[in-house]
Amino acid sequence: MPIFLIQLFRSVVALFIITDMPGNLPFFIGLTEGETQQERRKTFTLSILTGLFMLLFFVFAGMLILDFFNVTFDDFRIAGGILLLFVAIELMLRGKVHVEHKEDIGVVPLGSPLLVGPGAITTSLVLLRLYGYQVVISAILICFFLIWIMLFYAEAIHKILGKNGSLIITKIAGIIIAAIAVQFIRQGLFGVIAILNGGK
Repeated sequence: MPIFLIQLFRSVVALFIITDMPGNLPFFIGLTEGETQQERRKTFTLSILTGLFMLLFFVFAGMLILDFFNVTFDDFRIAGGILLLFVAIELMLRGKVHVEHKEDIGVVPLGSPLLVGPGAITTSLVLLRLYGYQVVISAILICFFLIWIMLFYAEAIHKILGKNGSLIITKIAGIIIAAIAVQFIRQGLFGVIAILNGGK
């Protein structure tokens, strides 16, 4: 098997795992509760485009931006964790995320930080250093195509669950999202502390 295909396979698997689409699917369904099939698919499409744009943007310009603003991956983890925590609190209290426009859900929190967060950005940059642009960009496109397939059938899964099932998932999603947010913040803080201790 050509080395390119091996590297591509490894990269696709790594990105698909880190984006955790199977695990995030209940969140996507819960956060779009009350939307019609057309609205939900529009939201999902926006989330995929948002995530894809963000990941490609950071692949091409990520290191330059981080170096220019002196921002670390730990800073990303903390910022993403705080954002997710606010989403989780609103989800638990309201049963849904309040936004000015419904389509905003596709950008935040679905597109980012749920689909593409600090983990996906970090993984992409690490893979870029290992395999180069051709492998990583191809892997990103394949990964998001697989995500699109999963979201295309999300409506069928939603019908199987029903309204009560979706409500339960929404509440569970709020708890899990809060836990993920705390994890992001904790990892970021530990990283910052380690840097500070190393600088002494």
